[in-house]
Amino acid sequence: MRNCLILGSGRSGTSMLAAMLSGAGYYMGTHLIPADDSNPKGYFEDDEINAINEALLAPLTPTFSRPSYGWRWLAQVPVGTPIICPPAVAKRMEAQTRRVPYAFKDPRLCYTLPAWRAFLSDTVFLCIFREPARTAHSIVKECRGADYLQGLPMDFAAALDGWTLMYRHILDVHRREGDWLFFHYDQLFEDAALARVERALGVPVDRTFPDAQLKRSPVDGSVSEASQTTYGELCDLAGCAVVERVVSARE
Repeated sequence: MRNCLILGSGRSGTSMLAAMLSGAGYYMGTHLIPADDSNPKGYFEDDEINAINEALLAPLTPTFSRPSYGWRWLAQVPVGTPIICPPAVAKRMEAQTRRVPYAFKDPRLCYTLPAWRAFLSDTVFLCIFREPARTAHSIVKECRGADYLQGLPMDFAAALDGWTLMYRHILDVHRREGDWLFFHYDQLFEDAALARVERALGVPVDRTFPDAQLKRSPVDGSVSEASQTTYGELCDLAGCAVVERVVSARE
């Protein structure tokens, strides 16, 4: 049974993948974020893991008048930005990764993974994604509805830029080291893809959890060339066709 980290932009299916592993005996944290209207089946994401990643990203991100904590899963961090890990934060990371086998999930890991690597052991990295426009629409909807995000500037273009940056960190930096598996959201409904997870981790997954009705956001909208290229690379790594046509901003 191998440890794992689940990476991907928020609103991309990371919660569903984590939920499918939640019954396999993994330590996911002691204070999981409860279900709500945005994730009616739960987030399977721990407050302490999120807090550690917020602390790592805080020096790199601006502070808005209203959102001061919790919003950095929407941050835009350029590729190549150093992630500095203060000693006090390092102690917290070491305490969490001591609880093996672990399975941690947080979109912020797309940026903060370099700081975690010194504390990881025998870890498989699972990257999940879905169509960039669909994800961007879902992010904008979340920002309009969540109290803690009120006052955070966010529109379709900004959400798309954040999506692209997160996956560029994974594609250009992170995947050069370690064992990686890539999945399109739709593949979580396929036995062949789930069997890949089971072989890599040495655990069974809960095939009863995925709910296709939760795919509620539209896929329309102009997508930049950078996002289109990134989505194509992810689909290639996942071994799937480009599931839905990506509309270029130039069309």
